[in-house]
Amino acid sequence: MSDTLSLRGTLEGHSNWVTAIATTSENPDMILSASRDKTIIVWSLTRDETNYGVPKKALTGHNHFVQDVVISSDGQFALSASWDKTLRLWDLNNGTTTRRFVGHDKDVLSVSFSPDNRQIVSGSRDKTIKLWNTLGECKFNIQDDGHSEWVSCVRFSPNPSNPVIVSCGWDKLVKVWELTKCKLRTNHIGHTGYINTVTISPDGSLCASGGKDGITMLWDLNEGKHLYSLEAGDIINALVFSPNRYWLCAATASFIKIWDLETKTVVDDLKPDFTET
Repeated sequence: MSDTLSLRGTLEGHSNWVTAIATTSENPDMILSASRDKTIIVWSLTRDETNYGVPKKALTGHNHFVQDVVISSDGQFALSASWDKTLRLWDLNNGTTTRRFVGHDKDVLSVSFSPDNRQIVSGSRDKTIKLWNTLGECKFNIQDDGHSEWVSCVRFSPNPSNPVIVSCGWDKLVKVWELTKCKLRTNHIGHTGYINTVTISPDGSLCASGGKDGITMLWDLNEGKHLYSLEAGDIINALVFSPNRYWLCAATASFIKIWDLETKTVVDDLKPDFTET
């Protein structure tokens, strides 16, 4: 495969900003997108030259911006976070809400499923991190040693032998939490501005964080230390590891940067032409 990436298609359907995208290896032809138009769209990829994908369902119910969306590991359910202060669990087969999660006092900015899909974590502008079961019951409220500002992103590690949650916030901190005791394990300090996003590598060994300072910081989750930093050059809005290569992808307002982590070099700098839409 060539290391040069090209634009294959554009999916159009939302009437406001797209805030999050979710994919699943269980169904490579399905993409979910969350938006400030208060909906989540389920897309089916046709991979057609003229129309790369079509909207199959709109998941409606939130009454404010939808900020985050994730898919369960079996590809059957989705979880969304909204500025209406709630989370929703969706059945992707019929497009209905199966649970509403009520408990946050302010906008919910991020959600994540545990690897076994039995636990859910959420982060909010109320500065708390909440752990839920799939029945919509809040089982734990992480406040001790918590973030002093908005919690912008929360993610479960996919590695069951090192069960941790990673969170980041506007207090410039990346925090690693022991899932078994819901206690803080590590404070990762280094960012000079608010942090928008954290992502964990498929094997659970690495975490990457990014935000206002335009720097991607890589952290070793097993050793609890900073490894190295990569310069993106603009505010980082989203980060994701490749599922099958040692690559990390960062999205900013104007470009997408992809690094090879082995060589710490830029594989590609993608600058979509936004004027076309």
